Amino acid sequence: MTVEHVEIRPGAYADSVALLQVSRDVAATPGVAAAQVAMATELNLEVLAGMGFDVPAASANDMVVALRLDDENALSAALAAVDAALAAVRKGSSGGGQVTVPPRTTASALRRSGGGLALVSVPGASALVEAMDALDAGCDVMVFSDNVPVEQELALKRIARDRGLLVMGPDCGTAVVGGLGLGFANAVTPGNVGIVAASGTGCQQVLALLDAAGVGVAAALGVGGRDLSSAIGGISTMTALARLDADPSVDHVLVVSKPPAPEVATAVEKYAAGLSTPVRFALLGAGQPDLTTQVEALLGDLGVAVPEWPSWGTPASSAGGSALRGLFVGGTLCDEAMLLAAATLGDVRSNIPLSPELALDSSLLAPGHLMIDFGDDGLTRGRAHPMIDPTLRLEHLAKVAADPDTAVILLDVVLGHGAEDDPAAGLAPAVRAARAAREVPVVVACVGTSADQQGLARQAEALAAAGAEVHLSNAAATRRAVALVTGGAR
Repeated sequence: MTVEHVEIRPGAYADSVALLQVSRDVAATPGVAAAQVAMATELNLEVLAGMGFDVPAASANDMVVALRLDDENALSAALAAVDAALAAVRKGSSGGGQVTVPPRTTASALRRSGGGLALVSVPGASALVEAMDALDAGCDVMVFSDNVPVEQELALKRIARDRGLLVMGPDCGTAVVGGLGLGFANAVTPGNVGIVAASGTGCQQVLALLDAAGVGVAAALGVGGRDLSSAIGGISTMTALARLDADPSVDHVLVVSKPPAPEVATAVEKYAAGLSTPVRFALLGAGQPDLTTQVEALLGDLGVAVPEWPSWGTPASSAGGSALRGLFVGGTLCDEAMLLAAATLGDVRSNIPLSPELALDSSLLAPGHLMIDFGDDGLTRGRAHPMIDPTLRLEHLAKVAADPDTAVILLDVVLGHGAEDDPAAGLAPAVRAARAAREVPVVVACVGTSADQQGLARQAEALAAAGAEVHLSNAAATRRAVALVTGGAR
């Protein structure tokens, strides 16, 4: 008999990423069917409700321990596992030995340690102050934080431009600087290609494809997904292009972006034409080449043969239904998939729609084709990015798999620094369950390199063993999913 236990621990704060690991450790305890240990933020309470837990009144400063047990006799062991996992988190954060008082501001940290680049990863409401501290200290700044107001982004980038500095972000998820991967960057070898990316997962797709082709990267400068919008005007993109043009190790540049404002794209292309380094543009949009096609064109520029992009698993077959359902952790990968699918299937509804009339409501459910970006700002307030915490997507995967209208499920898995240590460990059972329920085809774009800590082949093979068809190229995965919807052969 299934038993549920929910308790509130007032004022017991812990970092959301640490609590994700606590939840996983407790869920592995014998007799525990499900475990969620989280701060009682509004979004976490919604997740708990979606999991079927009845949570008492609580504030965002309280911790919720929610357990679903196969047997009431397992409760004592499960609570002991919660306490042990929390104690391990606290011990790890406190460390030992001599205590050094940490700097209390970004400016004081830079004065203590020096350096030319500061990485800001704080709640969006606080990012402006920290980024300004870095600029005032004469440093470039990478703003990993999301939910930063666009007017603050514009102010930061104008100040940086006037001082000859670079602001990467806000919501800059990926960069490679001085051979060091920052944010969610993939592990790649040094080379002669420079990347400017108004896109995090778009940059990662390019890194992965170049790596598979044996081409290294000198630098990848993320500029934030809004940089090529009308509001920002490509300020950081042009600064980054100038930096790469001045770098003697870079002899080709690729600019990657979500669909840009046309007038900004034109201005940036005009600027790039005046540089000495050749620049190729991979700007997503209706009728524009996908990222894989643009990487193939770049390989042609480099005189490198285009490889056969790897895939894993047995080709899936349709199991009825008429709708394509895409569940993404990467916004640019979701954009690319929508553009490719819409060209054949027609309207695709989304929380990041190609046009406003196709916007999903807060339920994220609708008839027909839909694609969801679980990394969008609206779904990451108060919780970790889905590349770290996949809870929301896994919940939704079960829903769309059970929907008889679902013809194909399209997913992305993005590897690299900062991402889940083993994303297939949680996703493969969910794929297997989806396949067992209705034999619904599952197609996955697995974006990563062989040097990533998660292991590209290991992740892809685990997902393929669960019944998914896996591709390195997001464009190839999307075309395959569309073909399954329309009944086409592989």
